[in-house]
Amino acid sequence: MSAAVTARSLRCGRFRLALDRPLVAGVVNVTPDSFSDGGHFLEAVAAVDLARRLVEEGADIVDVGAESSRPGADVAVPPEEELRRLLPVLKGLRDLPVPVSVDTVKPEVMRQAIAEGASMVNDINALRAPGALEAVAASDAGVCLMHMQGEPRTMQREPRYADVVAEVRAFLAERVAAAEARAIARERIVIDPGFGFGKTIAHNFELLRNLHRLAEMGLPVMAGWSRKSTLGVVTGRAAGERLAGSIAAALLAVQHGATIVRVHDVAATRDALAVLAAMDGRGGRGKQ
Repeated sequence: MSAAVTARSLRCGRFRLALDRPLVAGVVNVTPDSFSDGGHFLEAVAAVDLARRLVEEGADIVDVGAESSRPGADVAVPPEEELRRLLPVLKGLRDLPVPVSVDTVKPEVMRQAIAEGASMVNDINALRAPGALEAVAASDAGVCLMHMQGEPRTMQREPRYADVVAEVRAFLAERVAAAEARAIARERIVIDPGFGFGKTIAHNFELLRNLHRLAEMGLPVMAGWSRKSTLGVVTGRAAGERLAGSIAAALLAVQHGATIVRVHDVAATRDALAVLAAMDGRGGRGKQ
């Protein structure tokens, strides 16, 4: 059973998302080197088309990233280059009927993205960069605070924890407190344990089994398992062949306390969630 989420809605700029069912965040990578679709949507037109298709498939949020955070990635993409990739996409999505989230760690990118219409910031660094808290606090955008041990270039080199669940929860609690101290309201905050970001396979599954411990913090929990290498090890499948594993992980995450699942395959995930909802007695998406 999933833990109850205290928050009833998530505020992202002009949007307020009800949390009475699991939400789906669709991934749009505007990068040449993302692990599963690098370069496929680097052109703004292709990225905008993908974002619109994901919304048609049922995405509640579109999460756009212009810098790869895959394990081993060189994160030294200059902000000018990140903005060059990102801003044309945001311009093309100004009329999107769902929030656009921008996946970035850079305060200057956050500020310009929000000015261009982004309604949420998804920060793998949990607003630890100098000026990041201020960039979000000066807006009404939502924010996702993620846990990461180390940084993408080195994070998978022997990550270690005494108690991964307790340490991730303590880190997220500290970052939530830092955000609230800067007047970022709790109704704007999402937390993310950072599956695959400085975690072994064992760490990832320990966190998955104990997502309710994070949900007990009373904030929506985002889970990002889609196509990740842990699923590749478990299934023996390449990144583009991990749909079944990704859906299984998304359903398990929801059952254990996740409120938002971040996925590449929106339509298939929504179908699976509809079946789960029917099993729970909440009905599916179609006619009854």
